[in-house]
Amino acid sequence: MRILIVDDEEMIRELIHVTLSQDPRFEVFQASSGEAALEATRELQPALVLLDVRMPGIDGVETCRQIRAEHGAERPTIIMITALGEDDDIQRALDAGANDYFVKPFSPRAMLSRVYELVDLAA
Repeated sequence: MRILIVDDEEMIRELIHVTLSQDPRFEVFQASSGEAALEATRELQPALVLLDVRMPGIDGVETCRQIRAEHGAERPTIIMITALGEDDDIQRALDAGANDYFVKPFSPRAMLSRVYELVDLAA
């Protein structure tokens, strides 16, 4: 299963990449901006996108909105990952089409567990 990690912070991308790469069923890709995420989503057709909200250029909420406009509501599954944890922030992401929302800092193990739930894989 292809997974795309989108975050402008390289350390966050690497943390998530290392966590997900432990499962041989996952083929993990990275992008550092909303623009790169849109291009990678078109090219790779990932099943899951882990998407930061706050990024320069096109932010994560707009990137999510554009992915949904191009690919529909079913796929890919989109999990927003951000330091913004207020109810309004979460609602904005969900309204844009996100399936779930993780607030930084987060436990890599909890994130992995949620990924398994959302993509319906047994751990």
